Amino acid sequence: MSKLVVEVLEAYDLMPKDGQGSASPFVEVEFDEQRKRTQTKHKDLNPSWNEKLVFNVNNLGDVANKTIHVTVYNDREGNHGHHNNFLGRVRISGVSVPLSESDSSVQHYPLDKRGLFSHIKGDIALKIYAVHDGASHNGEPVHATPTSIPGTEETSPFQEPQFPETPFQEINTNNFDDEIKVEEKKNKKKKEQEVRTFHSIGTGTGGPPPAAPPPTSTGTGFTAMMEKAPVVETRADFAKAAPPGVMHMQMPRQEFLLVETSPPVAARLRYRGGDKTSSTYDLVEQMHYLFVNVVKAKDLPVMDISGSLDPYVEVKLGNYKGQTKHLEKNQNPVWHQIFAFSRERLQSNLLEVIVKDKDFGKDDFVGKVVFDVLEIPLRVPPDSPLAPQWYRLADKKGDKVKGEIMLGVWMGTQADESFPEAWHSDAHNISPSNLANTRSKVYFSPKLYYLRIHVMEAQDLVPHEKGRLPSPYVKVIVGNQIRPTKLLERTINPVWDDQLMFVVSEPFEDYIIISVEDRVGAGKDEVLGRAMIPIRDVPQRLETTKPPDPRWLSLLKPSVAEGEGEKRKEKFSSKILLRVFLEAGYHVLDESTHFSSDLQPSSTHLRKQRIGILELGILSAKNLLPMKIKDGKMTDAYCVAKYGNKWIRTRTLLDTLSPRWNEQYTWEVYDPCTVITIGVFDNSHINGSKDDARDQKIGKVRIRLSTLETDRVYTHYYPLLVLTPSGLRKHGELQLALRFTCTAWVNMVTQYGRPLLPKMHYVFPIPPRHMDWLRHQAMLIVAARLQRAEPPLRREVVEYMLDVDYHMWSLRRSKANFHRIMSLLSGVTAVCKWFNDICYWRNPITTCLVHVLFLILVCYPELILPTIFLYLFVIGIWNYRFRPRHPPHMDARLSQADNAHPDELDEEFDSFPSSRPSDIVRMRYDRLRNIAGRVQTVVGDLASQGERAQAILSWRDPRATAIFIIFSLIWAVFIYVTPFQVVAVLFGLYWLRHPRFRSKMPSVPVNFFKRLPSKSDMLL
Repeated sequence: MSKLVVEVLEAYDLMPKDGQGSASPFVEVEFDEQRKRTQTKHKDLNPSWNEKLVFNVNNLGDVANKTIHVTVYNDREGNHGHHNNFLGRVRISGVSVPLSESDSSVQHYPLDKRGLFSHIKGDIALKIYAVHDGASHNGEPVHATPTSIPGTEETSPFQEPQFPETPFQEINTNNFDDEIKVEEKKNKKKKEQEVRTFHSIGTGTGGPPPAAPPPTSTGTGFTAMMEKAPVVETRADFAKAAPPGVMHMQMPRQEFLLVETSPPVAARLRYRGGDKTSSTYDLVEQMHYLFVNVVKAKDLPVMDISGSLDPYVEVKLGNYKGQTKHLEKNQNPVWHQIFAFSRERLQSNLLEVIVKDKDFGKDDFVGKVVFDVLEIPLRVPPDSPLAPQWYRLADKKGDKVKGEIMLGVWMGTQADESFPEAWHSDAHNISPSNLANTRSKVYFSPKLYYLRIHVMEAQDLVPHEKGRLPSPYVKVIVGNQIRPTKLLERTINPVWDDQLMFVVSEPFEDYIIISVEDRVGAGKDEVLGRAMIPIRDVPQRLETTKPPDPRWLSLLKPSVAEGEGEKRKEKFSSKILLRVFLEAGYHVLDESTHFSSDLQPSSTHLRKQRIGILELGILSAKNLLPMKIKDGKMTDAYCVAKYGNKWIRTRTLLDTLSPRWNEQYTWEVYDPCTVITIGVFDNSHINGSKDDARDQKIGKVRIRLSTLETDRVYTHYYPLLVLTPSGLRKHGELQLALRFTCTAWVNMVTQYGRPLLPKMHYVFPIPPRHMDWLRHQAMLIVAARLQRAEPPLRREVVEYMLDVDYHMWSLRRSKANFHRIMSLLSGVTAVCKWFNDICYWRNPITTCLVHVLFLILVCYPELILPTIFLYLFVIGIWNYRFRPRHPPHMDARLSQADNAHPDELDEEFDSFPSSRPSDIVRMRYDRLRNIAGRVQTVVGDLASQGERAQAILSWRDPRATAIFIIFSLIWAVFIYVTPFQVVAVLFGLYWLRHPRFRSKMPSVPVNFFKRLPSKSDMLL
């Protein structure tokens, strides 16, 4: 009889289930109606079993038709099958089981959920294989051997055929060492270390890992790898789970931290070696390109029988080939197209520029020009552009033929002005129509204004039904924004006195439509009259100047308003009084004030002078997750950065997990207390993409300028963290170089004493209930304008960069804010604890020193304020040693994102209004009621304390009030006849008295205060 062996090795990052932040897991394996389990590992979220479970198999041929069920439970008082004890499961098809132990390897499987509401996370490491009868398997624990020992390994004949080779064999070609992680782990039973080597290649299909490089087939049907290839333990669930995360080993969360780097940029090297050619782009690495400018051609020969020529140019360098568009029937074509080939990927020493004739079958050869790459000149900015020259065409043998072509060929860098518009060799498979979607661009947000409309009153409204008084209200329409006033009942001369605010942008092309409507019945309104005002005719108000005078407008009937001729025939019309003006003194918020990048008012005349320059170098990224795994591709990544009204977009680098952009951008800085946002996205509009395809977000970074030292270059790898409904994911790391240069120190220092927002926000503040709606409208206007650019900056990108849903309810974010408050109060708590220790004489020496200091301050009160400020100065100087050395980044622990409950994340990503089933919404509503009940209790207790304080002198309790006022009179007389220093000394010594003179019972003032009445007994 044959055997099936399941080696249960270890598990990582399991979900806590015992209510104390831990679990006691064990594994149960079921195969062919046989069930076996491992031992229980108590209080361990990263257990290590190293046990063999052996199952009987009647026929090895039947293994392929069966399934192995591996389930992880939390052992709670022996109740193994209860729902609360479920920690995850894995189903493994028998097709993937090798037929010998030598063919098997350790596989890591992500734990799956049992149902929709299961809260599961973590991985489990298994080694499964089948053996013939005669092998010894007594079920004793075995220790996993190191898998990094080189040797010869054979793979199973049951490998899934759809992955004949590793789809990620080109991950991080720049630095392959970054793709191999070596983890060392101490065994608790035996003090020895084991080394495991892993490829971080994402997730897999659940079977044995495919071999790389492609194996050679033998006569027995087995595939063998190359001799002495290192055995690499890989994730076996590749492309099975949605966006893969890093491998869960027993390690600290270093992956979410900042990593400082030292790239060879000129700003860090300080131009050593005399290389000052990179001074323009000194925050990025120089990348050299071969540029070919195909300008035009003349006197080309006729190739077709019809006497016509449809020429185009093919630029060929090794395996890279680029083409211009073909021009029909033109012997003197003009192209003006530039090609750029990366010098790092040059595969030939010859550059061929070939002119061809477009034909139905094979294109005809017209002529070519050949350049030696080694002889191409180098152009260094700020040199002027290279002048193109005429070259005679030659045939395939090298003999001169009829026709000339104008070309410009030179070596340059990414600082070349031709670089953004050039056709790049890494985009050789992009159609010309989609080539614009891969280029780098700079965008500017439209100039936004607040439009204030003061609807005052109307006169002589005429209802449609005679003898009936209307119930009018005003509906104002500006573009896609609609705002109504309040409804007034039964009047023909209504007075609303409502102020409505809208967001408009330059150029002012829209109209303001004022519609007075009558509420006839439920859901039925009739238009009483309309008026239209062009926004370009609306006056502006600067700061707190007097607003423009209101004006009366005639309300025209809808039918009359359509034609000018009928308008003149109308002798009588109703009137409406409006005050309409543009608020140029406000800053229109299109992002949250907590991380805003621009705080300038709309009016140019009111803006401040710049205080410095911000330079950003977008260097590279590494370990990106494959976002197009379904299409058999990697990731087409590009970056977007936003600061102020300037947006930048880098070029898209195709099909790579380690893109290197090396692009540098500059912004003017007007306020240091602003934030720059950098996001990374996957381009979904390359070839054959639908117009409604959405660019996927990879992650973003926010950096506050006030946390940066001036003139210092920061180069770091920032983790790209994305919160998904399944949990926090790290999608890679982004390398940035930052430098903030101050050009006006006096202005920058005075900025810290000025208001954050313009003056109008404080003199005439906008109600908070309107601010969110206006911010959303501003975002829609910005997104609509940027989406019309070429290439478009799509709406999903703008929404992600501006954090549109930041104000929505999130239990995770509420917990994070609660912990932020508690961390702030921890300082107050520490001071209270220290003072309590002083009062109870825990440290007699410190208590005596406090007594001496107290007596000195009482005798010399003029030293109190100097002492306080001197103490603050000393603390600041002391903390200078521990100042932050790195810029801030997205903090997963502060955001409560690394341990968020799956149901909380599902609620956070739910639409508004909710689209979840009613039972889930009811459960969440009950949970919210529970939280609100606790908040209600705390608010009630605070209100009770305040009402007791009010009751001291309100005679609600006449005896308590009488006692208090008599006591106050006695104290007034005593303090009047006694020097203040004596009173302070007596009070202080009483408060700092020794514990021997203290009682455990509450003091008399506390008892008196708690007995005062509150209004809680008056509540229903």
